[in-house]
Amino acid sequence: MQLPEATNFIEQIINEELEAGKFESRGNLIQVRFPPEPNGYLHIGHVKALCINFGVKEKYHGKLNLRMDDTNPAKEDYEYVNSIIEAIKWLGFEYDKLVFASDYYDELYAIAEKYIMEGNAYVCDLSAEEITATRGTLTEPGTNSPYRNRSVEENLKLFREMKAGKYPDGAKVLRAKIDMSSPNINMRDPVIYRIAHVPHYRQGDKWCIYPMYDYAHPLSDAIEGITHSLCSLEFENHRPLYDWVIEKAGFPAPVPRQIEFARLNITNMLMSKRYLKKLVDEGFVRGWDDPRMPTLMGLKNRGVPPEALKKFCADVGVAKNYSVVSLAQLDECIRDELNKTAERAMAVFDPVKLTITNYSGEEELDFEINPLDGSGATRKVKFTGTVYIDRDDFALNPPPKYKRLTVGSNVRLKAAYIVRCDDVVLDENGEVKEILCTYFPETRSGSEVKSEVKAKGVIHWVDAKYGKDVQVRRYKPLLKDEEYPDQDYAERLDKESETIFYAKCEPYVAEGEDEKPYQFMRTGYYKKCTDGGEAVLSEIVTLKDNFNK
Repeated sequence: MQLPEATNFIEQIINEELEAGKFESRGNLIQVRFPPEPNGYLHIGHVKALCINFGVKEKYHGKLNLRMDDTNPAKEDYEYVNSIIEAIKWLGFEYDKLVFASDYYDELYAIAEKYIMEGNAYVCDLSAEEITATRGTLTEPGTNSPYRNRSVEENLKLFREMKAGKYPDGAKVLRAKIDMSSPNINMRDPVIYRIAHVPHYRQGDKWCIYPMYDYAHPLSDAIEGITHSLCSLEFENHRPLYDWVIEKAGFPAPVPRQIEFARLNITNMLMSKRYLKKLVDEGFVRGWDDPRMPTLMGLKNRGVPPEALKKFCADVGVAKNYSVVSLAQLDECIRDELNKTAERAMAVFDPVKLTITNYSGEEELDFEINPLDGSGATRKVKFTGTVYIDRDDFALNPPPKYKRLTVGSNVRLKAAYIVRCDDVVLDENGEVKEILCTYFPETRSGSEVKSEVKAKGVIHWVDAKYGKDVQVRRYKPLLKDEEYPDQDYAERLDKESETIFYAKCEPYVAEGEDEKPYQFMRTGYYKKCTDGGEAVLSEIVTLKDNFNK
């Protein structure tokens, strides 16, 4: 059979298995799954796993199940299920089937009884603390539980009583019977069922015992006919247990194969659902979709194009070794995507008035929408001769090679005219209050008339008569410098990760559609949104390019 070219070690493994005829009995169908636990929102770290799994599905014309690994009812909810579905849809991925680990509870329970009857599991009365204490260390074997040699009959009786609700939480567990001296601690009689008198968001009060992840996950894969369990590197030490669980259940070949890859780690970015939930619960952010959050809903709310995230993961690649990627590389992917699609517009974040003393009336100027899309399309911008410019674009005492406005120099107002600064008005504190200029009518942008008047720089502006007040929200990473990776996340949180202030912008933006991205000159990419009836410019990414530098 003709196989696609392998571009990473996972695809090389799949190609070798296909060439060996491993999947001929199932028509060479490759089947993978994406199995999040619905106890939080997906974050950017999940995008890599999504890209890998959906990439395999597409490359091998296979199938992919979206499976909610919902075996911990105390932390799971439909809110998270719905957010996961929405995030995957936003990324543009299409799964073949939505399934839940809780769909298999009856089958998982039956397999547990099979384990007991075949001497592969036993009911243990040790507490969680006692089990931990007897598990041993990396250099010392564990100690057998005093309940390890209970008879099959007694174990079945106790396990069925656990299911019937006879015992309180923590009173008993079901443990796999493997090897307490195994060099792999995960194989030292792990717990596979625990008592939890907690209603399940889908199953209600039907169950008071729940399977552990390391038990339910491989069996769910086997039940669904998954060929490859593609997961991050922290599950590498769990692979022998994964294989043991499937083997003792008696599933016929070919059984699922677990393959691990390095997870996505990004500087300055918090990627733990536990800590992200803490930020939400403690009110540090507005919610799971706060634009500062690395959740997919947060990134969507920020205005990040999904194509940029997929490009970022493609650039990072699929590797076996742990590494940390710079946040600047992600920003560069976002910037590249927005540069092609975002409309150009003008906003002044620190406004100072500029008055053209020899101009009267008003007119409409042509402003190019996006010079990179090749269309040459323009829109109209009103101009009255009195505008706001950014305070940073004027200097009373300019540094060497200064190319913006100063007394006696010329500058071009974007899409308008060249102006010369003649004088300034200062306030009582000596700050510039108003800049007085002369304009040169023959220098209108787009004019066919050749003018001898030249300007060294171009600056943006907002018309004083038509400009609108708008709230601006700027963001920094939630975590401070990556130089402190070993500090507790609470010590690294940047309490000034969001800055809110007011600015001036074009009415085209302030009154335009929500969620639309814009590129503002020398400032960055922002999306326009509305909050409480107020127009807001929310930062997506800066214009500054740190990655290539």
